[in-house]
Amino acid sequence: MMREPCLANFLTKLFGSRNQRLLRGYQRAVAAANVCESELESSSYSLSGSDGQAHLSDATLRNKTAEFKQRLADGAELDNLLPEVFAVVREASRRTLKLRHFDEQLLGGIALHQGKIAEMRTGEGKTLVATMPAYLNALTGNSVHIVTVNEYLAQRDADWMRPIYEFLGMQVGVIKSGQTQAEKREIYAADIVYGTNNEFGFDYLRDNLALHPEDQAQGRLSFAIVDEVDSILIDEARTPLIISGPSEESTELYVRINKLLPGLKQRQLEGAPRNSDITASTVDVTDQGGEKLGQMPIQKALDLAFAADHDLVEVDPGTKPRACVLKPPGDFSVDEKSKQAFLTEEGHQKVEQLLIREGMIGADESLYDAGNIRLMHHLTAALRARALFKKDVDYIVKDGEIVIVDEFTGRTMPGRRWSDGLHQAIEAKEGVVVKEENQTVASITFQNYFRMYEKLAGMTGTADTEAFEFQQIYGLEVVVVPTHMRMIRDDQADLVYLTEKDKFAAIIEDIEDCQKRQQPILVGTTSIETSEYLSGLLKKQGITHQVLNAKHHQSEAGIIVEAGRPGTVTIATNMAGRGTDIVLGGNLDGELSILPESTTEHEIEQHRADWAKRHEKVIEVG
Repeated sequence: MMREPCLANFLTKLFGSRNQRLLRGYQRAVAAANVCESELESSSYSLSGSDGQAHLSDATLRNKTAEFKQRLADGAELDNLLPEVFAVVREASRRTLKLRHFDEQLLGGIALHQGKIAEMRTGEGKTLVATMPAYLNALTGNSVHIVTVNEYLAQRDADWMRPIYEFLGMQVGVIKSGQTQAEKREIYAADIVYGTNNEFGFDYLRDNLALHPEDQAQGRLSFAIVDEVDSILIDEARTPLIISGPSEESTELYVRINKLLPGLKQRQLEGAPRNSDITASTVDVTDQGGEKLGQMPIQKALDLAFAADHDLVEVDPGTKPRACVLKPPGDFSVDEKSKQAFLTEEGHQKVEQLLIREGMIGADESLYDAGNIRLMHHLTAALRARALFKKDVDYIVKDGEIVIVDEFTGRTMPGRRWSDGLHQAIEAKEGVVVKEENQTVASITFQNYFRMYEKLAGMTGTADTEAFEFQQIYGLEVVVVPTHMRMIRDDQADLVYLTEKDKFAAIIEDIEDCQKRQQPILVGTTSIETSEYLSGLLKKQGITHQVLNAKHHQSEAGIIVEAGRPGTVTIATNMAGRGTDIVLGGNLDGELSILPESTTEHEIEQHRADWAKRHEKVIEVG
């Protein structure tokens, strides 16, 4: 039985792993690109360089785009053009951005062109990597879509990489929410289109609702490069994108149902075995107030619970006999994973009495009568709104409206509304104007949308752990690309504390220690609520800091520019997570961009010198 694994290990040692074999093949293409790069320098050139050296003229390099397109029209394959095309993009990048693609970045670019996922560690320059396969595939005349997790990154990456594309004669566009269909039609006609997964998906739905072909904007789904691909294609895979239209039902019922709910109690110790589900023959019982009732047979304990109108709930299956407690049955239970709420039998009876009292059903009617189905719909939505959706976690209240906070990006989504009456129930809970309920007119999941692309590729720093899912669901293979330099980052183990108080005390202590050494500190939180709670603790300690969450998203660019300065403390939700670059010492380009126009060249050079000192200082302290 051990022969097959042993043989597999032997073959892996002999021929290398699948990843190693792929990289060896890619290395040949990289070597060919390096040869093409040297040939570009030694071919047609001008002597107009400021350093007096020979340079390939910009015009000759720019004309390569037309030459490549002609060769494709004459029957050449993209794979055959790849080494020369990558060399041209590398040279264009060097001239426009002063950045030359490393060989490892070429490896990542080849993986993307082949419709694979390139796993590249944080800081390896994935944004620059995408320019090579994007330009190569745009030569076919079909738009290439580069997908990011938020609009800030889409605009930043487009602006950053635009000089490369435009130098080579390619047009770049950025799709955003709020653009008209005419504006989007023009943007989608560009060679390279940046945008978020949400906006690409919604544009597809809008095109499917268009009555005439000329009203559509997105066009052919030819090739997509998905940045942070594990977040979009795995974490958010089943997230539905929904376009809704208003229904004609009144919103008054949401307000009336909301007034009934404060009297309902949630079941305690959700998920623990209770009553007849307890399998022990003898149990050790404690009552609701904490008084020990002692050990007894299970039937006696159940009789005791029934007499007290309580549930018998098992709290510790590891004790002998098993520890149980008497708890009120509760009126409803929740399933936090699926975000659903359900009435218990006691809750059902209680709600019926409340509805009869309010005149919403007759004394001889049941909540489950066919004529009361609409009431059940509103009641379920109200329970979910009360028990499962928290202010400053799942949503914020802004200008009298409920604004959803994206659970994956931490960003607000103005104009987006939950379906099935949930948004109206939350509006009623928060006391704002309840708007009409929506009905779904078009829907698609990210998984189904991205599988429609003729070619799909992705980039991330963490893909290998989900390699099986990528292969099974999307047919995408993961290629782990080596780092350009040896990895020296110290990834430490998690610290777990008994109480939340202890955890936050340790965080404050760690922040103070780092600030004394003038290290920049980024504290990640999972919600707006937590970020503001931690901010309050820091204020009490007199620690200067800045907060980046969905409530302060207008200040995002400025906060990120400052975040790398010595001793700067930044508290952020996940909206400042994936793909956001924080430069050690502060972002020099960002700082220079906000200097007044009257700034002299001498002052700019002085600012550069100051930044260099800050940068070195941060690196020195570790």
